[in-house]
Amino acid sequence: MSAPPDRVRSFLFEQLDIRGAWVQLGGAWREMAAGRDYPEPALELLGQLAGVTTLIAANLKQAGRLTFQLRGDGQVSLLVMDCDEQLRLRGMARTPPHLSAGSLPALLGDGALTLTLDTADMRQPYQSHVPLQGDTLAAVFEHYLAQSEQAPTRLWLAANHETAAGLFLQALPGAAMRDADGWNRVQILADTVRADELLGLGAIKLIERLFPEEDVRVYDPRPVSYHCPYDPDKIYSMLRSVGRAECEDILAEQGEIRVHDDICNHEYVLDAAAVAALFE
Repeated sequence: MSAPPDRVRSFLFEQLDIRGAWVQLGGAWREMAAGRDYPEPALELLGQLAGVTTLIAANLKQAGRLTFQLRGDGQVSLLVMDCDEQLRLRGMARTPPHLSAGSLPALLGDGALTLTLDTADMRQPYQSHVPLQGDTLAAVFEHYLAQSEQAPTRLWLAANHETAAGLFLQALPGAAMRDADGWNRVQILADTVRADELLGLGAIKLIERLFPEEDVRVYDPRPVSYHCPYDPDKIYSMLRSVGRAECEDILAEQGEIRVHDDICNHEYVLDAAAVAALFE
C-alpha cells in the first residue's frame, strides 16, 4: 500500500447541519517523528495530537498559529503541537526512553490542556486552559471543544509509526431542528470506525463506508506539511540575552556551546570564534 498523502478534507452533511473533517498524515508525520526514538505509547499520543491539531487549525481564517500543550505529572510530562494557517506542523513529546502502554491518565497523570492562539490581528496571544479529562486524547479534546465552542463535538484519532489520522464531527446550531435524530445517528455510525480504516482509507472511501445513506458534500483537500527549519538567528538572539560573560564561562568549561532545539530536534554547536562573532 502506498504512503498516504498529507491532507485534510472538510465535509458537510447537507440535510443534517453537521460538519466534519478528515485528516491523514504520512510523510509530514514521519518527518516529525524521525530521529526522536519515542517509545510507542508516546509516539501514538504525539501522532494523535498532530491529527487533532491539524483538524482544528484548518479553521483558521487568517495568518496565525495555533499551539496545544498537554502538561501532566505523569511519565509523559509534555506534549506540544502547533500549526499555522498554511497547515505547517511541528511538535514534540517529553518522555522517558521506556514506557509501558496505558490509558491517557496513566501516561500523562493530572494536568491541563493549554491552547495558545496568535493571529495577525491580536495585540497579544489568546490562551485558555482546561483540565485533562478523559481516558483518551480524543476525549480530552471533545471536553475542550464542548467548553470552548459550546457545540456537540466528537473525535476519532489514530496513529502509528507510518501514519497519523483523525475524524472530526460537530453539530451546527439548529441541527436538532433539521433532524432530531441526526446527530445521534451520525455518532453511532462513526463509532464503528476502526483504527486501520482511519489510517488506511481516503476521505471519500471512509465517508462512504461510515455514512452510506447520508447526503455528504466533501470539499477539496488541503495539503499539510511538517515545517521546522533550522533557525540559527533564534539561537544567536538567545545567547546574546544570556550575555558574553556567561557564554565565555561555558566555553572555558566545555570548549563549545551546544544548544538543542527540542521542538525541531536540531542541534546547534558554536565554537569560540562563533561566540565571539555574536558580540562584535
